[in-house]
Amino acid sequence: MWVTLPAEGFQGEIPAWPFGLSQDDEPSLWAELWRKPQAVMWDRLGLHNQVAAYVRAFLESVAPGASAGLKTAVLRMEAEIGLSLPGMGSLRWKFSEDELSERRSAPLRPVERDALDDVLDEFA
Repeated sequence: MWVTLPAEGFQGEIPAWPFGLSQDDEPSLWAELWRKPQAVMWDRLGLHNQVAAYVRAFLESVAPGASAGLKTAVLRMEAEIGLSLPGMGSLRWKFSEDELSERRSAPLRPVERDALDDVLDEFA
């Protein structure tokens, strides 16, 4: 069974950083990740420590001189917490589609435009 994640992302309160004092850019990346749709499941499954470990490892992996092993570990962690597309697939998570929004932004077909013009003419 697939789990559908809300396209608008996690709307709950962003959890407190679980590792005590945070370093450098950790608070901003932590907050950014907790607004993603995947955070709905992280919260439900209690994956706060795993997401925090990812945040710390990711920031270390993009620092100058980071080891290839650390970069590989970060890619693995991404998949394990559903941040990568392959990871989402293995967890059977998918994003919801906002079909109404898509319809609103789609151009009207000529028949629909004519019908709308007729209705608007009645109110003019």
